[in-house]
Amino acid sequence: MSSDAKFLLLDAKDVGQLIEPAKVFDAMKRAFTLHSRREGRVFPVVREQLHTGGVFGIKSGDVPNADLLGFKAAGFWPSNRKAGKEPHQATILLIDPHTGRPLCLIDGNTITTVRTGAVGALGLTLLARPESTSLCIFGTGTQARIQLSFALRYMPMIKRVSYVTVNGQPDDGFEKELGHLCTLIHAQDPDAAVSESDIVVTATPGSGPLFSPAAIRAGTHLNCVGADTKGKRELPEGVLRRSRLFTDDRDQSRSIGEGQWDAECPSIEIGDLLTGKVRLTRDLEDITVFDMTGLALQDLVVAEMLWHLATAKSQGTTLSWPW
Repeated sequence: MSSDAKFLLLDAKDVGQLIEPAKVFDAMKRAFTLHSRREGRVFPVVREQLHTGGVFGIKSGDVPNADLLGFKAAGFWPSNRKAGKEPHQATILLIDPHTGRPLCLIDGNTITTVRTGAVGALGLTLLARPESTSLCIFGTGTQARIQLSFALRYMPMIKRVSYVTVNGQPDDGFEKELGHLCTLIHAQDPDAAVSESDIVVTATPGSGPLFSPAAIRAGTHLNCVGADTKGKRELPEGVLRRSRLFTDDRDQSRSIGEGQWDAECPSIEIGDLLTGKVRLTRDLEDITVFDMTGLALQDLVVAEMLWHLATAKSQGTTLSWPW
């Protein structure tokens, strides 16, 4: 074996220059198709509280027929906000499955943000009523912004957006960034905002139920982003049983997602819609929920794409990594 191996580093600037939302959207279709066909594997998730107040996790997996193996080490460090830094942190490592040697280390923050936004849009295109014109979003942080951006890109019929903040106050930065894309209204009453919307997106830290169960009207679709750890939730009690539940991964949803609060609730993995294993007929009165816990395959297929792009463009930092 060669002893003059190389190791590629892609920092946040490199990722920002290489990543393209449309290509990430297509990559998410690939990730879920691989998962549905069980051509890609996701290994058990590590998700642990730290003594520092942060949460640390590892999501890993592989795609044997593509020689793709790796993991994302990521989590949430709320104290970063005091330093004016992003509390969500992520790093992705691609590994040669034949030798175990590292191939590419990538700043995973932007990848996590964009791929989650793309997954949200995919959920909307598959599950929400196509004629939906109104949306309510909970949260105004990084993930809420990317969710709304992708939603408006892939659901052009949406014209009116209500947003709910944790402190009940308008968010000028949120409005400045996204207000030109739709009619953006700060909502004082969460229940009223939900009841007046065709689509509801929850993109918060998952600290507890965000609205009353009675606020959800027939025909509503909900994308739930924030529940990704044991003990987290955004939906009120009883909503899942009133709904048709869709997940990125059934077991993961029951372990760390909204599904943990009703583990017996039946669900459909969204990849099965893409592969035709399940054919969806959506009645006008159906309430649908997409529980987004995040799969290692989502990160790995995007990381692989960026690695190949960077190699072709001679971008990033190459280190000698002999062995």
